[in-house]
Order: sequence, then structure tokens, then C-alpha cells
Amino acid sequence: MSTIEEHMFKQEGYHLHMIPTKKYKTNTIAVKLKSPLNREVITKRALLPYVLQQATSNYPSARAFRTALDSLYGAVLSVDSSKKGEDHVMTFRMEIPNDEMLSGDESLLKQGLALINEIIFHPKVEGEALDNTIVDREKQTLTQKIKSLKDDKMSYANTRLIDEMCKEEPYRFHVHGYEEDLDGITAENLYEYYKEMLSNDDMDVYVQGNIDANEVQQLVQETIKREANPKRSKNGTTQQDAPSEVKEIVERQNIQQGKLHLGYRTSIRYGDKDYYALQVFNGIFGGFPSSKLFMNVREKHSLAYYAASRFESHKGLLLVFSGIDPNDHEQAKDIIEKQMDAMKAGEFSEEDVEETKQLVVNQLRETMDNQHGLIELMYHQVLSGSTVTPNEIIENVERVTHEDVVQVAKKVALDTVYFLTKEEGGNE
Repeated sequence: MSTIEEHMFKQEGYHLHMIPTKKYKTNTIAVKLKSPLNREVITKRALLPYVLQQATSNYPSARAFRTALDSLYGAVLSVDSSKKGEDHVMTFRMEIPNDEMLSGDESLLKQGLALINEIIFHPKVEGEALDNTIVDREKQTLTQKIKSLKDDKMSYANTRLIDEMCKEEPYRFHVHGYEEDLDGITAENLYEYYKEMLSNDDMDVYVQGNIDANEVQQLVQETIKREANPKRSKNGTTQQDAPSEVKEIVERQNIQQGKLHLGYRTSIRYGDKDYYALQVFNGIFGGFPSSKLFMNVREKHSLAYYAASRFESHKGLLLVFSGIDPNDHEQAKDIIEKQMDAMKAGEFSEEDVEETKQLVVNQLRETMDNQHGLIELMYHQVLSGSTVTPNEIIENVERVTHEDVVQVAKKVALDTVYFLTKEEGGNE
């Protein structure tokens, strides 16, 4: 197994992470800006990266910006927002051809760094406002995205589960923001928030590919300059125990397929000693097609169109999703809870543990083989304050025993059951 090498340096205003590897034909630059989740600004944060990627001070039109990107031999730029525990993370990512693949005097990596610096630090500004036309257009696009998430009932049910489960916690805030906020966002107040973000966010810069760490450090120092030097925020993600009484929420809409989603508290987060056993637990319980949920709820009893589970690494939640006939609600819930009881009782074999460990390890290796996936894996260290490497994660997963999985299962407590079903009097 090849070792992942990471060089990390504290620069003025950000941390630089370099990951040299000859595995890929392209190099990747990723800039991550992190801030605690805040209801007042979440919609502005969801909107901002999409506005910034449209035009800059030096490339003030879509055509000029596209020409600049195309001059980097088809470089690919992407942006996104994500929720990691109780932090909101904006990511600006650029993939560019490896310099060794092309003949030319000026480093493509240097040009790529200059362009991503332009996007983040030198937006197209009109007086004390971002470009009004771009802001209005991106507000419309974000409105459509938020509406489409409501129309996707699996996504909607997951959002509603978190709304109810984390009612008093910042984790409840929606990563893509809120439609009702958009009318109040202007090119002026978005620019004001942009300046706050530049001053206050924790910033991490990743450069990965066939690179020389010393050269890249110098290039980045010359190219990406941040005036502010904020004190990095600590992970403030809150942990709560499951309530003494399980919350049960039923919501009715004009739908045919019911959505039964269950939220559990694990009190286990990335970097905790039980995290590796939690990965194996989830694999046996509902993470893979061979899992108890899939085999029992879907295959054996034919009660679900789908049934699976996943865990949130930085918040300590385990979430179960199932799509069912609304009339099978009680039976499906009962069978899901029986699978959890079976996990707590150790009703799974040593072979199940070994097979699932291999599946988890294979999944981790696939992530490490993917350029974007590897950076996300390395960023977990920043989010958690942990120094465990991807290779050490694999080694720790391989050490997990049957008893470790049982002990983790006993920590998992049901918090909320959310059921989205058809309207009363609907077709049976």
C-alpha cells in the first residue's frame, strides 16, 4: 500500500497542504473556506461561490473568464458548499494538466493558482457591490436548486428528519440556504458578507499531483496573499444524547411512496477510537447491499423500495433511509428496529465482520485513488483536529473485532423517526 505524503505549512492567513503523487495526469488545486454554521448568513454562503466563479476583476465577462480557463489547456473549475459537522465549507477546485504533459515556458500550475486567487480575492465589483446581473442570475439558479430538493422526496425527508432531530443545534441549518432569504440578498449586502468571509473564515489550500513541494510552497506564497490572519476556529460541534422518549413525526403530502427515515445518536466522531468500528458497524447494519437493512427490509420482507444507512462523521449521527408503501409503515419500522437490536446482541458472524472490513477498506482505497476524494479525506484531519492518516484509518479498520462492533452498537440510540406519507383518504 503506497503511503500518502502530505506537507503542511502555515502561511499568513491560511494553511497550505501539498500532496505529491505521480498517480494522476492532472494536478488539483482546492481552496476551502470554513465557518461555523449560522442561520443569518447560510444563504449568502450558499450563493457566494457560484457568484464568484462567474467573473473577476481582470476577467469581467463570462467570455473573458472562459477564455482564461481555456488557456489552461481545458482546466476544469468547480465550486460547492457542504456541511461538515456544524461548520459550513465553501470549496473552489481546479483541475489542470500536469506541466510535464505539455511543453511551454510558464508553469500551468502557476497560472492555475493565479486564476483561483483571482476568483476568490478579486471578484468583479461595481463600487461597493458585486455584479448585480450575476447576483440576480445566481439567486434564480439557487431558488431552482432549493425547489428541486423539496421535490426530491428522499432529500426532503432527510432534511426534515434533521430539522426535527437537531431542532436546537446549528446542524439543522440547510446547506443550500433558504428560499425566503433570497429576496433580501442584494449585490451590496452580499459584497459586505464576502468581505467578512475573507476576513474571518479558516482557509486551507491543497495542491496535489506531480509536484515538488518546495517549488509549490514558493509559488503559492507568491500567488495567494491573504491580508487577514484570523485565529483558526476550534471545532465547536455540539454533542447531544438521544432524548428519553423517541420523537415521532408524521407529515402528509400528495405522494404515493412513503419515506421512513430514522435518526440515531452515536456520540462517535471522526478521530475517536470507536470511529473505525462504527464504519464496520454501519457496513453490516445498512451501508452495503449485503447489509441487514437491505437483506431483511427490502429482500426478505419486500417492504422497501430501498433501505440503507449512513453516518455523519463530524456530528455523530447515524441516519436510516427507506422508501416504503405507506401502509407498511409500522411493519417496516419494526423490522428496522429489530435489525438494530440484532446488532446490539451481536447477531452477526465473524465472517460478516471480515467481509465488511474488506468492503470498507476497498471503499477507502477507491476514495484515495480519486483526486477529489483524497483531498476530502485529508481535510477530515483539519475538521476534526485529528492527525490520523488515510493509511492509519485502513490499518485501524483492519483491526476491528466482532466485540468492537457490538460495543459500538450499544452506544447507538434512536432519537427521531420521521415518516412522510400520503394524504389521508389517498389511494390505498
